[in-house]
Amino acid sequence: MQRDENHPRPQLIRDSWTDLGGNWGFAYDDNNLGLKENWKSRSEIFNRTIIVPFPPESSASGIGDKDFHPVVWYRKEFKVEQGRERVLLHFGAVDYQAEVWINGYSVACHEGGNTPFTADITQALDFTLESQVIALRAEDQPGDLAQPRGKQYWEKNPRRIWYDRTTGIWQPVWLEYVSNTYITEIRWTPDLDRGMVGMEVKLNQKPLHPLKLKVRLSLRGISLAEDEIKVERSELLRDIALEPGDVTMNREEILWSPMYPNLIDAEFTLSEGDQTLDEVLSYVGLRSAGFSKGHFLLNGRPYYLRLVLEQGFWPETHLAAPSNEALRREVELTKELGFNGARIHQKVEDPRYLYWCDRLGLLIWGEMANAYVFSPVAVEKFTREWLDVLRRDYSHPCIIAWVPLNESWGVPNLEQDRKQRSYVKALYNLTHAIDDTRPVIGNDGWEHIVGDVWGIHDYAIKGDIIRERYGSAEAMERTLNQVQPHYRNIVMPENIHKGEPVMLTEVGGFSQAPTGGEAWWGYETAKDSEAFLAKYTDLIQAILDCPTITGFCYTQLTDTGQETNGLLKADRSHKLDPKAIRAITASAPKSIPGDVIKNIQLATEVTSFQESGA
Repeated sequence: MQRDENHPRPQLIRDSWTDLGGNWGFAYDDNNLGLKENWKSRSEIFNRTIIVPFPPESSASGIGDKDFHPVVWYRKEFKVEQGRERVLLHFGAVDYQAEVWINGYSVACHEGGNTPFTADITQALDFTLESQVIALRAEDQPGDLAQPRGKQYWEKNPRRIWYDRTTGIWQPVWLEYVSNTYITEIRWTPDLDRGMVGMEVKLNQKPLHPLKLKVRLSLRGISLAEDEIKVERSELLRDIALEPGDVTMNREEILWSPMYPNLIDAEFTLSEGDQTLDEVLSYVGLRSAGFSKGHFLLNGRPYYLRLVLEQGFWPETHLAAPSNEALRREVELTKELGFNGARIHQKVEDPRYLYWCDRLGLLIWGEMANAYVFSPVAVEKFTREWLDVLRRDYSHPCIIAWVPLNESWGVPNLEQDRKQRSYVKALYNLTHAIDDTRPVIGNDGWEHIVGDVWGIHDYAIKGDIIRERYGSAEAMERTLNQVQPHYRNIVMPENIHKGEPVMLTEVGGFSQAPTGGEAWWGYETAKDSEAFLAKYTDLIQAILDCPTITGFCYTQLTDTGQETNGLLKADRSHKLDPKAIRAITASAPKSIPGDVIKNIQLATEVTSFQESGA
């Protein structure tokens, strides 16, 4: 098998898949009559055409209607190869509630606008028909603030930091052919201390007879390990040992990092006797992530984090990516500007973007789209979907931290409401229960209830203010307890700062003054590009001068709608000379000793993505 870099699920690839993107029938159901009137079986209803997977609010969809339409329907005719044992239908993401029918038979119901779902449609296929028919109903109530919605605005026209809504299908849809017994999930857990990689493989069912699973790990075509395992259950756990010297002595050749994004290819063959049941490709990156003694540690060594806020929003396609190539280019642009990571903001990003981060070497803080109210319903909706996010993205080496909540969104009364504080603690502990290999920040920005790092949002516009607030340990403690950047409490009575690492996880937000009267918004305005670069230089240099800070996240990578505080324009063209931005972004910080920076990290920051093994 050869790796298909266009596959919508990069960590579990089969050859036998068919992209169902493109033209679908489409209809609005503003009166919510579709279920009662049996629209799933009425082709005449679908009198409009939409281009999937672009949401109907976007111009790329061919619809471009941004008004309130809480219920939408899709229809697609497709052909299936006969003689296949099972046929799976996959949806990358549908916002927010979805039901799917094949030839009039319901095959799937799903809730959660950011996570994938799969239907085994084999029994619903009818080969007496010329074509099979998919019908999908999606419901996304704009005013439901208990629904995890992120930056999607609940009013008709977006303003300030909120953007256009996304309804219905917004990630790839594809068919896949499998045997009666097949692999459904592969989960990787590197263990650098033991020189092993943990592997969890799940099947769709318990086999009736013992099966055989062959696993081969290789790096750049060189075999690292091979294993043959007897399979008698639907879930298999296995530690695969690597040569000790490969992990301890050849770090640059085998461990994953932004400078050396080494990915180990994994080939799986599931068989019964001489019959092959399933063949899939996956990959794993060997790396560890954590914080210790005020520093972020990548593979056990201090590493300074230079992140940029990534909204993942395009003018023509909104939350959906224009193409796989656009996702790759997004990673390349981020690295070109000198950043070694991105904080995905209020969005669960397309797995193909995470693949390019894995492949090209970009660190990621994984965040969840938040709700805006606190209630039992909101807690249930969020928690269920967050668990699906953790399950889907657990094995991506690029993800180095989890952030379930941002700036107290959905928990607006943390200081007075014990239930809300308990909720934040529960999310933190639940995340660690699922994944204890990465740091977790319960609520990023302010009102720190619990977390492995203190993430502070400080939009001070001058470098001298940053130095005054974080230039020494004493100054930082005073800032945490008294200054309260952004006019919000940071330290809570039950969680005082005890020396945990501190990052400025939102800073900057500079905007250039508009020239044509267009809508714009930013935290600080520069009159021209020269003033913009001067402000950026002043701010970033001040952060790098502060020995108490272990990293930063600049707001933001691109302009998004009326929020014009990006380093790039919304079309991804440069506002400023990228070499000038890179020079200041990649400057050496004072929080890590110079010899450590020189020997471990500085080369990472000045090496272009083309030279990093991409």
